[in-house]
Amino acid sequence: MSRPRGTDTHPRSPCPGDAARRRSPRRVGWSQADLASKIGGDAGQISRYEHGRITPSADVIIRLAEVFDVTTDYLLLDDAPRRPRRTPDEAALGDDRIAAVTELSEEDLNLVASFIDALVTKTRLKVLAGGS
Repeated sequence: MSRPRGTDTHPRSPCPGDAARRRSPRRVGWSQADLASKIGGDAGQISRYEHGRITPSADVIIRLAEVFDVTTDYLLLDDAPRRPRRTPDEAALGDDRIAAVTELSEEDLNLVASFIDALVTKTRLKVLAGGS
């Protein structure tokens, strides 16, 4: 079972500790200053995260996940698998679709929202009925 960081006998901050060592900016060829510029911080802040002296805010954790292309679970949980947030194909497809949605009429946007609601309801009912 996943256990949030910081619940064991050795206090840890989210993403500093183990995850920071696994995804240290130096492991991917970045300095602390490089990572800081990517997330909108400073090198001293990155050092404090890595050493567990401060805990990053939820916003910073999200930015770190985006920069390292991992899920926030990977940064926050001891046993979360490393996997990309989205594959490059999913990202390109999603970006194209999102851009296209901005061109839809209000009526079409309402249809899209209704369709999404119907799919969510269908999936939830399937789960409740014991299906997958």
